Amino acid sequence: MRLLDRLITRVLTGPLDALVAEKVAQQVAELKLDALYSYRWHGDRSRLRLPDTAVVNNALFNMSGGTITIGEYAFFGHDVAVLTGTHDIEQFGRARQLAFPRSGRDVVIGEGVWLASHVLVLGPVTIGEHAVVAGGSLVREDVAPYTVVAGRPAKVVRKITPPTS
Repeated sequence: MRLLDRLITRVLTGPLDALVAEKVAQQVAELKLDALYSYRWHGDRSRLRLPDTAVVNNALFNMSGGTITIGEYAFFGHDVAVLTGTHDIEQFGRARQLAFPRSGRDVVIGEGVWLASHVLVLGPVTIGEHAVVAGGSLVREDVAPYTVVAGRPAKVVRKITPPTS
């Protein structure tokens, strides 16, 4: 039983309360209100293009330096970060905090891409359709479609055979 289900059950103790607790737990599951299914973002939310078919869990999206486009049926493990922002290392103090590009660092994650847990994607970059990025990897360069990459920085470890039509 999930923690939220246990908490609801503890608060509600009678027969009617048990039915209410069960209904609330069901609605929570259906709405994916669990924190592991709630992504976070920084910047203008309209710069994140996220289809309903994508599963992003508790990802972090930073759109301060560009747009992020996620393809249909893409899915993420936990704690993935997709960042378009950077800062000017030639600046110091408050100036460094404020010196960052507002555009040009777009990230495109293609259809069916799987980003495993703890992946870090730094824009500008494109990850081609049906690619796989292994857990803990750092993506700083484009990833070709139907490719598996791993490491920090991510390097090609194998190719995937595309389905025949």
